[in-house]
Amino acid sequence: MKTAIASVVLCVAIGTAAWAQPAPDVPRNPSCSAEATTKKLAGAAKTSFMKKCETDAATACDTSASEKKLAGAAKTSFTKKCVTDSVGSD
Repeated sequence: MKTAIASVVLCVAIGTAAWAQPAPDVPRNPSCSAEATTKKLAGAAKTSFMKKCETDAATACDTSASEKKLAGAAKTSFTKKCVTDSVGSD
């Protein structure tokens, strides 16, 4: 009985640790806004940078959604959140 309980506790601990890890296919780069600030971009340079960064993020997020075999509303929701996270806020 003690062995069974210990096994369940171990499985829960391992499952919880795995759940807390970030997804391996989600890039952990700084957001576009943070990068633009770091580069001290302003005006037209910042607008151009942000537009290119958003386009690149949308492409990467679409690819990731396809790899996860998402479709319809799930794909739209995933892509929207992914792009928002990648671009960041101004």
